Amino acid sequence: MNFDIGHSIEILSSTPGTLRSLLGGLSEVWTAPAGQNPGDEGAKAWQPFDVLGHLIHGEETDWIPRARIILEMDENKTFVPFDRFAQFEKSKGKSLEDLLNEFQRLRGANLETLRSWALTNSDLDLEGMHPELGRVTLRELLATWVVHDLNHIRQIVTAMARNYETEVGAWKAYLSILGDG
Repeated sequence: MNFDIGHSIEILSSTPGTLRSLLGGLSEVWTAPAGQNPGDEGAKAWQPFDVLGHLIHGEETDWIPRARIILEMDENKTFVPFDRFAQFEKSKGKSLEDLLNEFQRLRGANLETLRSWALTNSDLDLEGMHPELGRVTLRELLATWVVHDLNHIRQIVTAMARNYETEVGAWKAYLSILGDG
């Protein structure tokens, strides 16, 4: 499938509702930050709360800010490095409901900005400089935003499934979500 801005916006628009439907109203045993549930894998394993905080940080500092850098006429197109762990500090003291609301608000504003740009194919071919990956196009950045959402939705449901990893008994052999791959 080739990149299509409209198809991309479909996924990006649905993520806040998907996460609210999946996580809203659940007890903390399913969603608490890393290291706070006896069944999770410790502070290094991101739990749903942590992933949601990470997605919020991306809305604030990654996707649209980097797209702006690409679209600006400045010669320096180097992105500011992204702190993939900032959510651990930024989310402290917030509830899951706070995070769901914040993510929905930020994503809505970012999609409004994205739509307002009315990007052309030549815009999508413009390049920026990723501090680790080198030259990237706006098309690649926006496609990555979509796949990033899907990747973290998978991460959330995998973390949740692992709460019952030992409880499923022999059926674990049939449950790929509990596998190593």
